[in-house]
Amino acid sequence: MLSTPEVLRRTGGKPVKSIVYDEATIAGRVEELGAEITRAYPDGELLILGLLKGSFIFLSDLVRTIERPIQVDFLVASSYGDGKVSSGKVRLLYDPETRLEGKHILLVEDIIDTGKTLRKLMVLLAERSPGSLAICALLDKQVAVEPRPELRFVGFQAPPAFLVGYGLDHAENYRHLPFIADLE
Repeated sequence: MLSTPEVLRRTGGKPVKSIVYDEATIAGRVEELGAEITRAYPDGELLILGLLKGSFIFLSDLVRTIERPIQVDFLVASSYGDGKVSSGKVRLLYDPETRLEGKHILLVEDIIDTGKTLRKLMVLLAERSPGSLAICALLDKQVAVEPRPELRFVGFQAPPAFLVGYGLDHAENYRHLPFIADLE
């Protein structure tokens, strides 16, 4: 566990309320998710499609635990900007160049809250005739009031807090933290 001075050094002197998931807890769960994904996809082409920017650290660790051939590509969508609440307006900034037809597509996301971004992306991806389409999320806040796509693989149920670290940011800060913290 990191000491308070070490946490402050890593956050540039900005305090966080608490560490919600430490490095060891995250690493253990990512290893378990990799094993679950390996078992779920015994054959066929598997494309791991990371939703940037937030998923990049989780995706990097996750793909190294999947014990079968995979391909990796990315999507970039935005719905937050500098705010702490989703605007509800999803902008697709980068579309994968990889052919999706007939492949098993696993969309990897850092955190799911309202599910609005995912609903739009799942429609877009389904139009490209994948063999299957599923979602893996590191964190699930379970705050959606509208129906949302089913999450096939979930790392943790997230508390009702604004979380940062391990890829999650606030205004592009905190992504580099090796733990997930509740931002003050």
